[in-house]
Amino acid sequence: MSRIDDPADLARLSHRLVELREAHRDLDAAIARLQGDAEADELAIRRLKKRKLQLKDQIAQLEAQLVPDEPA
Repeated sequence: MSRIDDPADLARLSHRLVELREAHRDLDAAIARLQGDAEADELAIRRLKKRKLQLKDQIAQLEAQLVPDEPA
């Protein structure tokens, strides 16, 4: 990945990373609540888990852009 050098871009990506982490944490809590409910919709839980994994992938991509590559 290319390194981001512009401070405005770094700030924007950092802010987006915080938002994604918060959404991931919120989904985790929602999934836990639904799993504790015997009448919960299994399909809804699977969809939330899939969305949580998508957020995790987006977080990893942003982190890779924000962390500079280390020389080998």
